[in-house]
Amino acid sequence: MILKIRKLNKVGGEIKAPPSKSYTHRAIIISSFADGESIIHDPLISEDTLSSIGACESFGSKIELINDDSDLKIIATKNIENSSTEAIDLKNSGTTLRIMTSMAGLSCNSTVFTGDKSLRTRPMGILMKSGKQLGLNAKSLRGDEKPPIKVKPGFVGGKTAIDGSVSSQFISSLLMAGALSENGLKLEVKGDFISKSYVAMTLDIMEKFGVNINSDLSTKGHENCNEYEKKCASTFFDLKPQKYISREYTVEGDYSSASYPLSAVAINGGEIKVKNLFKESKQGDKIIINILNQMGCEVSIFEDYVILKSNGMLRGVDVNLYNSPDLLPTVAVLGAMAEGTTKITGVRHARFKETDRIAKCSAELKKLGCHVNEFHDGMEVIGGINSGTVTSHGDHRIAMAFSLLNLKHEVAIENGDVFSVSFPNFLEVMAEIGLDFELI
Repeated sequence: MILKIRKLNKVGGEIKAPPSKSYTHRAIIISSFADGESIIHDPLISEDTLSSIGACESFGSKIELINDDSDLKIIATKNIENSSTEAIDLKNSGTTLRIMTSMAGLSCNSTVFTGDKSLRTRPMGILMKSGKQLGLNAKSLRGDEKPPIKVKPGFVGGKTAIDGSVSSQFISSLLMAGALSENGLKLEVKGDFISKSYVAMTLDIMEKFGVNINSDLSTKGHENCNEYEKKCASTFFDLKPQKYISREYTVEGDYSSASYPLSAVAINGGEIKVKNLFKESKQGDKIIINILNQMGCEVSIFEDYVILKSNGMLRGVDVNLYNSPDLLPTVAVLGAMAEGTTKITGVRHARFKETDRIAKCSAELKKLGCHVNEFHDGMEVIGGINSGTVTSHGDHRIAMAFSLLNLKHEVAIENGDVFSVSFPNFLEVMAEIGLDFELI
């Protein structure tokens, strides 16, 4: 379907940020393998997180929506045993695939994970190679290190090393399963450790569910470190065999999803308050606050909300998205609407998302007459576009980010109805700030 957006009246107001997709995935999976019953308050229910729910139910957990569908009750599986005799379809959820591959290795029988066309392009070789040292018996049924992936029993833990340059989800996967393994886990991440903030989020929620972790992880200063330091630094994790303890847990707001209404007001001009965004959040995408400040907005972050004011006049910036690759489409669009040049670096790993986001964002902006220079780990966007038609390539973040171009131009997004992957009420939330969408 084609997505279009038009401004109704004044753009701005007060909204609540959607729940974090990353935290919701982790809360669902950890609760499903914990000891007892957990209540997850304010989870994100989207296509991706439904994949995690379905996968966990296959292993015996009981999951239901309660309290007018605002909370999840999760009764953990007593024995880690996959009851599915067919391949488990994870749709488009790379997070579910990566994390559940290690968790499935704890089972006493075999599991096959598959997904849609996009998921079947996601690389898994690094996880399978590193996990082999821990007893993880996983192989690609097509022999190309990509799904479908068959996992046999045998994950007992131990000591291994992993290349951190492709996906932080591999590290999160080994950590979350390693805590439950017979021997625990000693893990060394070698070389260029991308998206550390996502692993920091994993450690945060593991600790909240009762697991103790020794680690030298730091998520500070990556935008300033040189290539030699990135390649030579190592990070260590040490987990003893433990159990997750069931609890009540509230999912915080998602800075990735909040970037769209914040950017809409930044582009158009106005004022917006976004609740449920925490000042002390470990989300790497919190950097959107700094980016919008640098582009000329007045952004203030409080204990649990953010206020942005803008006159609609943005300027280009240089930004490193090393720890926040999901912001690439949003920042590329902001750059196209700004005066001057916006240079985005540090996101080579964005080429391995739902699409090659560097290549696709560059190509779609060029369709609108924007001057874009693409390079291996980012892109340079010179502000200024025309009206026209683009395609999302089935990527939810490209669809939502490019819809913002309509605030000052007429831009139709083909295959634009894919936002339900991460932000199912995208249209409703944007309507709250004065935008009207049309799906044709």
